[in-house]
Amino acid sequence: MQTILVIEDEEDIADLIAFNLRRNDYQVELAGDGLTGLAAARSLSPDLIVLDLMMPGMDGISLFKELKRDAAMRGIPVIMLTARGQTEDRILGLEVGADDYMTKPFSPKELTLRVKNLLKRSAKTASGAELDCGPFRFVKNSLHFYIDGEMVDLTSTEFKLMLYLCERKNVPQDRYDLLVEVMGYSGDVHSRTLDTHMKRLRRKLGDRSELLETVRGIGYQVVIPTPT
Repeated sequence: MQTILVIEDEEDIADLIAFNLRRNDYQVELAGDGLTGLAAARSLSPDLIVLDLMMPGMDGISLFKELKRDAAMRGIPVIMLTARGQTEDRILGLEVGADDYMTKPFSPKELTLRVKNLLKRSAKTASGAELDCGPFRFVKNSLHFYIDGEMVDLTSTEFKLMLYLCERKNVPQDRYDLLVEVMGYSGDVHSRTLDTHMKRLRRKLGDRSELLETVRGIGYQVVIPTPT
């Protein structure tokens, strides 16, 4: 049974999330504030975290950053949940590396589907062992990513996007396929979300960012020159 940690200060919302996830055979643990949630994440090592953005004591963004500083927790997928629906807030959550983002009011069924999809993608990524692609190296079971032998910290979504492109190197990948196959969305409505992840990923690639190309009218590709 997979464990979901729900960090949410509104008790009725937390109970609603827990009820629906438990109906789908997940073990659910609740934390009512940021500090308690951080301690719970460290002790439980959950399979996924549903994280409210606005909480007393420690807000969701600060808590998320603490999770990513810990090597044991940085690979845990995170869905951010907040009442703030402005585009800027959503992009902020994605910029810091959240895997998904939902705004209140939300459909419990949709949240459950997103949890399922995210856990499925994480399990798929972990299958196999390692992949080398030009200067890039992937260790799938630990979500470790290396550029020219140096480890670079990627979020789980960034790792999965880069892995998907490298497994299909030198072939343009359609935006729709990236959204559906990698990120689990149902269509092109989340295109800006994909672009936000790619922008952040390019920054992390540094001098190797030129290998991640935008293919106008199609999507993205990783270009690895053929040795001569």
